[in-house]
Amino acid sequence: MSTTSRTTRRGLLAAGLLSLSAIVGGASADDTAPPTPADAGRRLYSSHCSRCHGPNMVTPGTVAYDLRRFPEDQKPRFVLSVLGGRGAMPAWNGILDAEAIDALWAYVLTRGR
Repeated sequence: MSTTSRTTRRGLLAAGLLSLSAIVGGASADDTAPPTPADAGRRLYSSHCSRCHGPNMVTPGTVAYDLRRFPEDQKPRFVLSVLGGRGAMPAWNGILDAEAIDALWAYVLTRGR
């Protein structure tokens, strides 16, 4: 293999690893860009909701609601469920503010993708 070919392959590999680390780490190509509401919601979901509703909203076989199926036109129902709790789900009123709930809703609308 020629030196040029090896250099090109190294550059492509490095670029691929940087892209992968940006995806995994949640960083964007421009680290100064603010996170989208869905990005913030993903982080909140990971720390507050994933234990019961599963990573990326894939429910781990528990009785927790599959959030990927939550009707897109029922945000008020979502907000009431989060604030007041539902069934075994605890109430998050006083823990999550309106901005956090909006971010969670933005993430729910992604269906975990």
